[in-house]
Amino acid sequence: MQTFRSAFPRLGAFLAAVLAVAVVATTPALAAFPEKPLKIIVPFSPGGGTDLISRSMGILMSQDLGQPVIIENKPGAGTIIGTDALAKSAPDGYTLVMATIAHAVNPSIHAKLPYSQDSSFAPVMLVGRSPNVLVVRPDSPFKSVQDIVAAAKAKPDKLSFASQGAGTSAHLAGELFKFLTHTSITHIPYKGAGPALTDLLGGQVDMMFATASAAGPFIESGRLRALAVTTAQRSPAAVLAKVPTIAESGVPDYVADSWYGLFAPAGTPAPVIARLNAAAKKAAQSDEFRKKVESEGLVISAGTPEEFGKYVKGEEVRWRNVVKSANITAD
Repeated sequence: MQTFRSAFPRLGAFLAAVLAVAVVATTPALAAFPEKPLKIIVPFSPGGGTDLISRSMGILMSQDLGQPVIIENKPGAGTIIGTDALAKSAPDGYTLVMATIAHAVNPSIHAKLPYSQDSSFAPVMLVGRSPNVLVVRPDSPFKSVQDIVAAAKAKPDKLSFASQGAGTSAHLAGELFKFLTHTSITHIPYKGAGPALTDLLGGQVDMMFATASAAGPFIESGRLRALAVTTAQRSPAAVLAKVPTIAESGVPDYVADSWYGLFAPAGTPAPVIARLNAAAKKAAQSDEFRKKVESEGLVISAGTPEEFGKYVKGEEVRWRNVVKSANITAD
């Protein structure tokens, strides 16, 4: 009995030593994060709103993290290609994705995804939300929302609208518009807002429910005419301040905004997520970032990972109901 009892102090000392070694082995690694360049995957082509926001965030985050933040464009499949690349990345905090509303909608419009929506991602931060803007060329015959509704009803499927891909905010905004106005307008998907806007400017498509971040500079320069914003209230951005909402333009109950948020792979250590959130929050709340994006309608959020995760779950439920009611597909 004496031998058994005397073993406890020795066992306790041994366990304490093991724990001390474990702490010494892991704490410096987390404290030193990051030790190499980071990457933000943009699931669209260069030139769109998501690309602009990601590059602006990357520059500012790199200043706080002390490492370069590289932007990698991986467009296609309505953001699924880029999102899947993140899901298959090492959960070490060195790879992120700038997600959009498509992230919350894809499970509803695709029968099968190459990743698990519920278990493949760790939320980092909701950067912000912004309106989409219904835009046409300056020489377009459409001067209002009701002009488009009248033309679409007179000639079903004659008009077309561009988007940066199936399941994106521009696609969903257009489909919701069709559903609530009982019109038929052809959807033309692209691999990003850049090429979609190029074809709109070139006359290949009639209109686009573009993100404010992507369309803002074209509206300001007079190369595009803004007819309405998709949010419930008018945008506070100077370039959009006089633009009415689609709801007040004769389409009651119409609301469809866009958002941008950072995800890491599931399994990323909590201290690393916290470090990334702090860097992203500092970047998003900086005067430099606000000057770049708020003029185009982005309302900064910059909350906690938990708040972002809860927000995305709510978006999944909301758009699942819209997709079902409007019979929206990935085509």
